[in-house]
Amino acid sequence: MLKLFRKVRKQLIAEKKFSNYLLYAIGEIFLVVIGILIALAIDNANDNRIKREKEQVYLKGLKEEFDISKTKLEELIKVNRKSYNAAIEIMSLMDKGEETTSEQKLSELFVTAFAYDIFFNPNNSLLNEMINSGSLKDISNDTLRIRLTNWISNIDDIANQEKMLSEERTNTVNVFRDQGYSIRTILDNTGMSSELGIPEQSELTSNLAVLESVAFENNILLFIITSQSTETEHYNPLMVSLNSILETINNELEP
Repeated sequence: MLKLFRKVRKQLIAEKKFSNYLLYAIGEIFLVVIGILIALAIDNANDNRIKREKEQVYLKGLKEEFDISKTKLEELIKVNRKSYNAAIEIMSLMDKGEETTSEQKLSELFVTAFAYDIFFNPNNSLLNEMINSGSLKDISNDTLRIRLTNWISNIDDIANQEKMLSEERTNTVNVFRDQGYSIRTILDNTGMSSELGIPEQSELTSNLAVLESVAFENNILLFIITSQSTETEHYNPLMVSLNSILETINNELEP
């Protein structure tokens, strides 16, 4: 094709047909520009395809991470609710008095309410890697990028709240312990002594008098308030955010 254009150009110059040559030159420039634009379009299409494929890999990985995190958060909400409900039941026992309460029941409720710390540990490995490497820019959906960034700050807020909850739990247990009540009785009544390899007492020390302790009651109340606040003000909004992220990811994933 180029040889043909050169031949025509030489012929027009030789015949001194300058007007025709000018038109020819313009046409030749036009064809060159069109060729460049086509080449650029092909390159851009290839670049976009590569970026889209990379983005899809990230989206699939993020979906897997957030699905796991959702399962963890759902379970954590259940455990936290079970914990503060047990604390509420201890409060009801305090209203009834120690005469109507069994040692076994008190021990079981105490373990359910205060034995375990509650911390949300989301799967953020890929997301953290993307943020640290600057790969978050490869997510084309602006809304999703913002939600992913906000997710990290929300997790930090959750950690602070959970630290407060842990402190309230520790304070309650400390009041129980410092006022001379028996942790070992609780372990014996719930079978945890044998699990830990600790010999059981021949005669249990009663903990029922703690139901008359105002200090213990005050700490339980603070624990319940903090636990419920953790659920309503932190875990529930976090679940809404998590579901929004998953919904956006699912919309961006190619079938």
